[in-house]
Formats: sequence, C-alpha cells, structure tokens
Amino acid sequence: MTRKAKAGRKAPTAPRKSRAMRDGGRGLSRERIAAAAMALVDRDGLAKLSTRRLGEELGCEAMSIYHHFPSKAHLMDALVDLMLANARVAMEPQWDWRERLRRAAHGFRAMALEHPAFFPFFAVHRLNTPAGVAYIDGIIGILREAGFSDREAAIYFRELGYYLTGAALDETAGYARGPSSAEPVSNETITANFKHLAAAAPYFQPAHFDATFETGLEILLAGIERSGPRQD
Repeated sequence: MTRKAKAGRKAPTAPRKSRAMRDGGRGLSRERIAAAAMALVDRDGLAKLSTRRLGEELGCEAMSIYHHFPSKAHLMDALVDLMLANARVAMEPQWDWRERLRRAAHGFRAMALEHPAFFPFFAVHRLNTPAGVAYIDGIIGILREAGFSDREAAIYFRELGYYLTGAALDETAGYARGPSSAEPVSNETITANFKHLAAAAPYFQPAHFDATFETGLEILLAGIERSGPRQD
C-alpha cells in the first residue's frame, strides 16, 4: 500500500510527452522517414543512425517508424533506393549509347559525392531492391539496344560497376582517408628518394579528381566501343 499524498500536496505524475512527440507519428510516410534518415547520415555519419535518433529528428516515437519499416534493414533498403533516385539512367533517345552511359556514370558519381557518409554502405549492398533492379536493367538495356549481346552487356555492366564503385569509394572513403602507417614515410623522404612519386603527387590532389574521373571513363567507353557489338 502506498501512502496517501499529504494534504495540499499533489501526488507525483509521470512527465507528459511534448506535443511534438505525441503527434509526431501523424503525417509520417516512408518518403519523409527516408529523407530524414539520409539527412541524419549526411550530417552525423552512418554510425549515428538509429530509430531512436531518427524519432527525435522527426518528433515521434521510434515505434512510429516501425509502422512504415518493419526493421532497420528495410529502412536501409529505402536509403539505397533513395540514392539511386538521384542516379537515373539516361534514356533520352536523342543520345547514342556512349552519351547515355557517360551521363549515367556522371550521375552515379554525383550521387556518391552528395551522400559520402552513406556511399560505403551502398557500395557493398546488393542492388536487389526495386530501384536497384530497375537501374541494372536500364544500363544493360542501353548496351543491348546498341547491339551488344547479352554476354557482352553483362561483362560491360560489371566493368562499369568496377570503375564507378572504385572511383566513388576512393573519393568518399578511400585513398588518404583510411588507416595510416604507424610511421608514415615523410614527404621529405619521398622527395629525396622517390622521384617519380614526388613528381606525380600534385595530381593526386582533389583539384584533379574531375579530370581523373573523366579520363578513366573515356578510356573505358572507348574500349567498349572498340570491341564492337558481337552476337553470341
């Protein structure tokens, strides 16, 4: 038995939730939740993404999010599709297959650079979501319409994927961003003893990333073109 509250003194009550937290579940949608999740990742990093943090961003309880996404894995799938929405395959008929692939490649890179904190996850996620399957089909379709066989289209799709994923990882989370040697070779030592690296070093800087990407992409497209469509 609990003691009765003393006269003139109210019994303690549980703290009331803010109006935003009470009403936050209203008006939620998959699109709104996914957009908020991506904004959180962009700002704070992927490691900070949780349904609790996302609920705080949206002004709702975490359980409200689960009404739209049964698990965090489902939410991550939605973020993958949200990324791909910004990397649409160029399907305009006035462009030839090279220009369509070129534009698709630039769209992929722009997508990665817009969301660098999420891209490392995207890079290893299988593209078996609805938008992922549509994206793959679109790229293969460009190659098939150009006259390449099914086998060639599959090979060139993979080659494009190798290049684009590697380039995007390098710019968002790769070279010069990973773990360093405990005792890295000094710039002075490189200048004195490794003349080829020292001479090339300025071109490894971000100011040259665009030109490097363009050069690699054009080499790849030229190689595909030289192979010529062949029927199985």
